[in-house]
Amino acid sequence: MRRVQVDERPFELRTVALAAFGPTLLFATGEGAIIPMIPLIAADQGANLGVLGLIAAMLMVGELVGDVPSGVLVHRLGERTAMIGAAVVSVLGLLGCYFSTSPWMLGASVFVVGLATAVFALARHAFITTTVPLRYRARALSVLGGLFRAGYFIGPFLSALVLLLTPDERAVFLLHIAFAAATVVLLLCTKDLGTAEADNTEHGHQGLVGTLVRHRAVLLRMGTCAALIGGLRASRMVVLPLVAVAAGLPPSTTAVIIGVAGGIDFALSYTSGQIMDRFGRIWAAVPSMVGLAAGHFLLFAVTDVPTFAAVAVLLALANGTSSGILMTLGADLAPQPGPAPFLGAWRFTADFGQAVGPLTISGMTALLGVGLAGAGMGALGLLGAGLLLRYVPRYTVIEPKKA
Repeated sequence: MRRVQVDERPFELRTVALAAFGPTLLFATGEGAIIPMIPLIAADQGANLGVLGLIAAMLMVGELVGDVPSGVLVHRLGERTAMIGAAVVSVLGLLGCYFSTSPWMLGASVFVVGLATAVFALARHAFITTTVPLRYRARALSVLGGLFRAGYFIGPFLSALVLLLTPDERAVFLLHIAFAAATVVLLLCTKDLGTAEADNTEHGHQGLVGTLVRHRAVLLRMGTCAALIGGLRASRMVVLPLVAVAAGLPPSTTAVIIGVAGGIDFALSYTSGQIMDRFGRIWAAVPSMVGLAAGHFLLFAVTDVPTFAAVAVLLALANGTSSGILMTLGADLAPQPGPAPFLGAWRFTADFGQAVGPLTISGMTALLGVGLAGAGMGALGLLGAGLLLRYVPRYTVIEPKKA
């Protein structure tokens, strides 16, 4: 059982806006701009359907692999330096995407962008963990998660605008380069966040494997919860288009409903943080998993536009009310000082779930149909809710306090 003493320092969220929130929105917007275009560009370069899926997955694979060294890098370099370095590396990967002449060169370059994204995400997570007092932590991390979603929402519209101005689809990579460059400029305009350590400590040299061994008990239990949360969240993004196709819904209507659901998801970001800070982490985590499970169970009932809209909104409400939950739980569990190595291991477990979730739902759909696949994921969601109900109070004994 881990007890955390509440930090009573006065704090306002705007004090971290320039250092964390601004760079996050810029970087996420650039990434959101390229994600929808990667499969299209790969197809233009001759990739078949199987290769298209592989190339599209390279971003997530890169993030998963990038979690391995990111904790040690951030711990040694400090958050600002790590974020600047990640933005620069992403530019190199994006240049590789822009000048790619084959699907394999494109996939390798997208993988590099994923590596950089992992380091950037870990650095901003560690910064909030070490800078924001505990009583405001969930709200800060929920806003951070909400800005990431906002970037993913805005990015595709900017891609569409770019394509109106030029016939070259690869120009979207230049757009992300511009956002990455703006991120570097903004970070250079902030003072050094200065939490890097000389790092002669034992845990500083362990890396991911050593951290996994050192914290194996909490990572086995809470890490399983994180993987299930990540898997259910990622699954919903794959299963909604699948069930719409199975029900024969018009593509334009499907896109509008998913877009509206995304807006609801984003609008609840700050509410999620308020719930966690005021009432406790479990009041956001468990209801969210139950809601995600229920939404997956109800997929079999989707036969028309109203039922599809109802399920999409339910999944959005469930996901939105847990915005920032994974980052918050990781921050609560991380040792102080020097949380970055642990956070790298924590993010690895969550990203593993996000990588496996879509593959699971796709495979189950191919074998059993979308209704039974949804039921299988719903069962995993209920399992996750039960594990959260048991282990969150055990490992994060934090007294909620109104702020």
